[in-house]
Amino acid sequence: MALKEIHEWNTNIYEETLRKELLTEEEGEIRRFQQEIERLEKGELDMDDFRKFRLNNGIYGIRGTQDRHMIRIKIRYGKMDALQLERIADLAERYTPSKLSHVTTRQAIQLHEIARRDVPAVLRSIMEVGLTSREACGNTVRNVTASHYSGIDPGEVFDIVPYADLLTLYFLRNPVCQNLPRKFKIAFESNPAKDYAKVGIHDLGFIAQKKVIDGKEVRGFKVYVGGGLGSTPYPAYLLDEFITPDLLLPTTEAVIRLFDRNGERKDKNRARLKYLIAKWGIETFRQEFFAERKQVVMTGSGREAYWHLNLEEYTAPALKAPAPTQAPAVLPGYDEWLKDNTFEQKQKGYYAVNVRLPLGDITPDQARKLAKISREFCGGRLRTTISQNILIHWVPQASLKAIYHRLSQEGLAKAGAETVTDITRCPGADTCQIAITHSKGLAHELGKIFENGYGHDPVFRDVTIKISGCTNSCGQHHIANLGFHGASKNVDNRAVPHYQMMVGGYTAPDGKAVFGKRIAQIPARRVPDASKAVLDAYKKEKGASETFLQWAERSGAQKLKDLVAPFTTIPAFDQDPLMYEDLGDPGKPFKVEMGKGECAA
Repeated sequence: MALKEIHEWNTNIYEETLRKELLTEEEGEIRRFQQEIERLEKGELDMDDFRKFRLNNGIYGIRGTQDRHMIRIKIRYGKMDALQLERIADLAERYTPSKLSHVTTRQAIQLHEIARRDVPAVLRSIMEVGLTSREACGNTVRNVTASHYSGIDPGEVFDIVPYADLLTLYFLRNPVCQNLPRKFKIAFESNPAKDYAKVGIHDLGFIAQKKVIDGKEVRGFKVYVGGGLGSTPYPAYLLDEFITPDLLLPTTEAVIRLFDRNGERKDKNRARLKYLIAKWGIETFRQEFFAERKQVVMTGSGREAYWHLNLEEYTAPALKAPAPTQAPAVLPGYDEWLKDNTFEQKQKGYYAVNVRLPLGDITPDQARKLAKISREFCGGRLRTTISQNILIHWVPQASLKAIYHRLSQEGLAKAGAETVTDITRCPGADTCQIAITHSKGLAHELGKIFENGYGHDPVFRDVTIKISGCTNSCGQHHIANLGFHGASKNVDNRAVPHYQMMVGGYTAPDGKAVFGKRIAQIPARRVPDASKAVLDAYKKEKGASETFLQWAERSGAQKLKDLVAPFTTIPAFDQDPLMYEDLGDPGKPFKVEMGKGECAA
């Protein structure tokens, strides 16, 4: 993308725009996709070659099909406006059998089971509103994520949104990152005392800092490198204590170049950056990095103008009319919602409102109504969050009761955002080619526990629960206080869906990531009861101010194993055949049906 275009996109970041003409490269990508589909259908293109091409354009395969796809739409650092949400709603309604849009843990939005012939039309439609799926998949720089409270957080050092946006657009379609050994994930955090962005699990992470240099306060970033989840998780290492903003792009490019040249290309299971750093050691990697960055800076070849763009922060949105303030005198559930789902901004008199999306899904009707509400209350400013919700920000304090009333009418005022009730999950075996279990089904059943009492108990409020359908941790189960990933185990000569329970994972400020301990494999239908047993024991045994993590550490792995041991067995099939079915896929015999994974294609 040209410098002028980056500057315009960055400056007009919150304006709704329906573009009449697409960029030249966007038109070219749509034509190329149509041509490749025609070649594939004529037998002129190998399926594996088509797979690599479509992945770099953000198009995944769908479990059990050859001609249906998931389109992952990049919502860069989570920023979205009302028009974009409406367009996504239209596409979900027209092209997806489920009529759902799914918010991911990387702030993207996915549309599932789109017919191959419809993909070019969908790509055009999202590009018209300033979105793209380009490099949302494949061995590229993926969607850049950031704290969804950036720019409004009272504790932040400064707003990192303009920097995340610049980096995103600079590396989009950039030749330096089109064929990396594996995917590359970047995150920004604006508040060093928090960890909303979970920097410690990313290939590259930036935490906002300020430093006095020559008597002048200067903005900058602390840099972390080499984190990642997957089947073998690694925490990130500190790479550079402080970089100034002009080194943001050279730092990123230097790390990418090292990875591109030296990363594993034969064994895709060991091709992430974390394995290269494990092989070299962080000290060697750091030395190579400083040398590489020096080369990038010395041979900028005109790119220096990008490094010094004037990046402005953003102010309150302009409203066509004052935000509504009228609401009924009695609002059932308002106090709980206010406590759980609102965030007081650093801008006096404004709040952010967290719209909790159970299972990360939203219907077209809900999305359209949410877009309309956001226009009326805050100029259409929205963000997707890594907890799979949508944040409305810049809501006037006087309008909180009114917006709660409106959200309640549309079924969008569920309390418990970012509490134990707010369970994270990946799409699982509903659509994913390598998932073992239907993680959506387990999330739904666990959700019942918290909707029916546990979620209202302050003792459990801050416990985090995350679920993945396989070991790859798209649901981030490794960093959950109580995490689960799908597995299969033979019982009574039959395959039975299981979940590996993990306890004690979390992330913390300063790039810290701690991964949960493996406790036991539990049959899928017994996981809710096993979870209740663990939570009940915590409530009974905890000290006066002891957190779940502290209690779990004090109790030890063996105590936790003993707690869930009664739930690790099931009766013979003829005694209870229901126990042999997967949650979320009732009435069907369970079997492991894993296709060819595309995470490393």
